[in-house]
Amino acid sequence: MLFSVFVALAQEEETENKKKFTFGGSADVYFRQNINGPNGEDAIAPNTSFANQNGFAIGMANVIGSYEGKKVGAVVDLVFGPRGTAAVFGSLQWDLDGDGEPDLGNSSQIVNQLYVYWNVSDKITLTFGNFNTFLGYEVISPVGNFNYSTSYMFSYGPFSHSGLKMDYAISDDWSLLFAIMNDNDLTAYNPTNNYTLGAQVGFKGTYLNFLYGPQFQVDLTTGFDLSDSFYLGGNATYYDDDFGSFYGIALYPQYQTSDSFSIGLRAEFFGETDEGVGAIGAYDEDGNATVFDLTLTGNYSIGDLMIIPEIRLDSASEDTFLDTKLDPSNSLASFLIAAVYKF
Repeated sequence: MLFSVFVALAQEEETENKKKFTFGGSADVYFRQNINGPNGEDAIAPNTSFANQNGFAIGMANVIGSYEGKKVGAVVDLVFGPRGTAAVFGSLQWDLDGDGEPDLGNSSQIVNQLYVYWNVSDKITLTFGNFNTFLGYEVISPVGNFNYSTSYMFSYGPFSHSGLKMDYAISDDWSLLFAIMNDNDLTAYNPTNNYTLGAQVGFKGTYLNFLYGPQFQVDLTTGFDLSDSFYLGGNATYYDDDFGSFYGIALYPQYQTSDSFSIGLRAEFFGETDEGVGAIGAYDEDGNATVFDLTLTGNYSIGDLMIIPEIRLDSASEDTFLDTKLDPSNSLASFLIAAVYKF
């Protein structure tokens, strides 16, 4: 009997301490054309991230490996391709040879996330390293977004942080997050020696986020299943630093017509003051400008492959675009179709 007890306890301990390795990722490609703007060598695009090349283009290959135990683990998230390069732009500030210029060959440029974690208890998790931001509705990986192109709010908010954060699950409904981090997107190291504090309060899928440091940002994300087939998401944000500020609000209604097809809309209003962060690109005499982005997206799944057709209209308060004759214009309509495979 004693032997049986010892064996059972040993097996239970081994099960608890057993680590699990997982491997996954994604690959995405797309085709994009302007409808009322130039294509080819004069092609333009909305001044947002990732899906802004002309013709047939590649997005990124994303490779994620994790080694996870009951208490501790590590995640390595690598990205390759134009979308990946844009996602980790802060890593370009690594200057190993001391010449004052980014070292374009350093391997940190492919690191999207690199962190270790410790489940201190059932309710508290500490994460240390480089992790994607907890602000905003959209994410870097196209697998996690309904729309393939991205919003202005996402494109000019932080992508990633390096630091230490604590997630606290108060209950099934309530959660808290606290963090101390480098400046936004300085993920490889800290050249400024400034630090940013982060916080989040969550309640039933709604999150109020804060950043305080060289930059200040308050951000709200939410989402509701209004029925079995209709979902409504939302995002609102305000950002300010020494150079300018921006603000925005977006709604994301989505309707599932069948098990394999959904249709959705992103309606975003975005504005900048004091020429903000250069997102819109043209401003009035006071340095202010606004833009309205309306994006209609379909999502058709074939197993692990998603086909995403999209029509997007950007309308700005200033002439920040070009028409087909290369004359200044305040609007741009474009079309793309993307293919995203998750493995």
